[in-house]
Amino acid sequence: MTPHSHPRTRTLAALAAAVPTALALILTVPTSTVASMPARPVTAPAAGPSQVVLDWERTSFRTVFTEAVSPIPVGTLYLGFTSLAMNDAVHRARHHHGSRVAAVAQAAHDVLAEYFPASLAALDADLATSLDALPGNRFTHRGIDAGAAAADAMIASRVDDGRDDASVVYIRDEAPGVWQPAEGGTMLAAWLGYVDPLVLHRRVWVNGPDALTSRDYARDYNEVRRLGSATSTARTATQTDTALFFNSNSAIMIGEALIARLESRPLSLRRTALLFAAMHGAMADSVITCWRLKYEVGFWRPAQAVAGAETDGNPATHTEADWTSLLPLPPYSDYISGHASLTGSAAAVVRRMLGDRTRLTLHSYNTGTDRTYARLSRLEAGALNSRIWGGLHFRDAMNDGYRVAHRTGARVLAHLR
Repeated sequence: MTPHSHPRTRTLAALAAAVPTALALILTVPTSTVASMPARPVTAPAAGPSQVVLDWERTSFRTVFTEAVSPIPVGTLYLGFTSLAMNDAVHRARHHHGSRVAAVAQAAHDVLAEYFPASLAALDADLATSLDALPGNRFTHRGIDAGAAAADAMIASRVDDGRDDASVVYIRDEAPGVWQPAEGGTMLAAWLGYVDPLVLHRRVWVNGPDALTSRDYARDYNEVRRLGSATSTARTATQTDTALFFNSNSAIMIGEALIARLESRPLSLRRTALLFAAMHGAMADSVITCWRLKYEVGFWRPAQAVAGAETDGNPATHTEADWTSLLPLPPYSDYISGHASLTGSAAAVVRRMLGDRTRLTLHSYNTGTDRTYARLSRLEAGALNSRIWGGLHFRDAMNDGYRVAHRTGARVLAHLR
């Protein structure tokens, strides 16, 4: 079966052109980490119909992050577009009595080709692999048409959605508690918080960072000052290893582990498509909320807080000369944590669909090692603490990041079911 040719008017600029490669480092993932992500080929869906979803999820990771080297929070939007289109394609194919396998493959291909035209040749080859396993009959063609229609609907819905709006620029006067970019720098993707949500019409909100003069702030300050510095003697070797392990691409960490699990313990095609649509839709909506808060609240990171402790008005905080974080500082503010927004929303959806005792083996592209977690709650605990032990966040930013993520995940899944 050869790929379907479905002409359409391309209305949105490709992400590869819109986002400079120089901005590829996000959530402090090293360049070598992104470059080393494997570009696994799509395999024919012989293991069962749901395999086509897993194959195209892998293809989306490769296209968005390995080939286009997208910044992680920006790339999350495109994972959401692709997964939601695949889920829509399943329903359209069922309604039109077409092949759901063909619909999923065509929808994913068309969405990714729209935003990443530089990857078109690879995507065409992936589509041929998916469709060649199917008979060339009307059932397959109806599925192809359903997938193309789902992609068209997704692309049309994202026209003028606020992406890449260069008029949104982060500028704040210097003051205690206010995050400032590095000299000569700027906030990465400042526009992201003003992008139209993918699923939810109402955002999840939290109460903001602790007041600088509060006991809660002093407690969080002294925790990260003591455990998060590059030269900390209080942080254990295990805590250091955990900080380094989770300093990887959090947009795909759980996704890749989930693909591996579902290949050995498959779900139906419909449930598989729903799982990834809800997970990536929730991750995208969570990171949009996160970036709005990073822009509007602009709370300083621990490194700036330690340097400016004498100005915060809190008698329980003190400066520490030459304090630097274990992990390199990303170009955006502390509150709320993007890492929490992504990890928490993914875990929330998987937990609601498969249970907390979902055993996942995560791979870190930063350390090149694997870790297996028998419970999602333990995975989240490690990921949460890792950003404090790495010196990047106050605990309040992590806790509120997970609150946003968990509520968003629950609402997105309920909306899509």
